[in-house]
Amino acid sequence: MDDEDFIEYGVFEKIDIRIGKIVEVNDFPEAKKAAYKLRIDFGDIGIKQSSAQITSLYKKDDLLHKQVVAVVNFKPKKIAGFYSECLVLGVSENGKDVILLTPDGLVKNGLKVY
Repeated sequence: MDDEDFIEYGVFEKIDIRIGKIVEVNDFPEAKKAAYKLRIDFGDIGIKQSSAQITSLYKKDDLLHKQVVAVVNFKPKKIAGFYSECLVLGVSENGKDVILLTPDGLVKNGLKVY
């Protein structure tokens, strides 16, 4: 990494990353790229919705009740008439097939990631 790639720790502290449980999964045919509409329960901070391009590796039934890691303090983003209120985090080796980040065990919804 070059020096310009580094951020100050204070910038990271502003990112609110939480654990949430997917409570609803719907198809999102209006999206340009294949995606699902998710409703995610973040405990005390409530339920937020998100659009996620994870259809290549996950069926809707596989996602229901799955705990995920998400950034919850982004401004809502309008995607094909749908407001995505959080960003579900994942990794991909090929830039297409996203594997969701999940806690290693069952934890309370809404817990903050440090």
